[in-house]
Amino acid sequence: MAAQLWDETPCALGEGPLWHPLRNQLFWFDIIRYRLHTRETGKTRTWQFDEHVSAAGWIDDTRLLIASETGLFVFDLDDEGRAPVADCEADNPKTRSNDGRADPQGGFWFGTMGKAAEPGAGTIYRWYRGELRALHPGITIPNAICFAPDGKTAYFADTARKTVWSQSLDADGWPSAPPETFLDLAAEGLNPDGAVTDPQGNLWIAMWGASGVACYAPDRQHLQTVPFPARHTSCPAFGGPDLATLYCTTARQGLSAETLAAEPENGMTFAAADAGKGRPEPKVIL
Repeated sequence: MAAQLWDETPCALGEGPLWHPLRNQLFWFDIIRYRLHTRETGKTRTWQFDEHVSAAGWIDDTRLLIASETGLFVFDLDDEGRAPVADCEADNPKTRSNDGRADPQGGFWFGTMGKAAEPGAGTIYRWYRGELRALHPGITIPNAICFAPDGKTAYFADTARKTVWSQSLDADGWPSAPPETFLDLAAEGLNPDGAVTDPQGNLWIAMWGASGVACYAPDRQHLQTVPFPARHTSCPAFGGPDLATLYCTTARQGLSAETLAAEPENGMTFAAADAGKGRPEPKVIL
């Protein structure tokens, strides 16, 4: 399951990989450069936006719900049309969106953060059937948003605190109890970034600065770590025809010119075959 270079587009901050189950296609973002990427017929295609874009959920075969620094909008992949859904911190130029993912009930969770990672400047939100609700304020770097396959548990992290939390959800996907610490990684010096779950409910979490994606069972047991040849592994996604390929975005942010010259693959997107097997991402219900 050695990881191979999959797309050589260098991202300043590669993030938010989404395997679209209807299109059998991977989408990912370069947050800092305001870009959405994909691959079509063996070539990279890029959409350029005028603000930070960071995460997406799929609505149907042509439309994505995208989280940006000013809110949520629907983006049509065919005609590039953009339709606003909800404003979020649009009046605060100091924050932007970060990690996000659709939940099994058809809602969409996403986080905001300070553009300079100011302590506690961010919030985790959920959008569901026309309602945008702030769930967790005081977050510095929101990440690892993902869900148990049965939709009864949400996970999220604050990378700055090196902590991942779990939270029970009701039938509509809203929190039904306070969050509990799922992983405290401070002693290991690990920085949890983006995450995804598999059919068994295992969490696959990219570790920023540690060149790998770690897998944890629902009982918190560490099962394995898949290495990737880049320093800042940022977010995983399972894809491919049988969902048995583990993709991972990476970043160049914070690396010196000397490091980038010696290790030019930092910021590119990688794939590890047969590292595990994922499940289809749920659709967002508008």
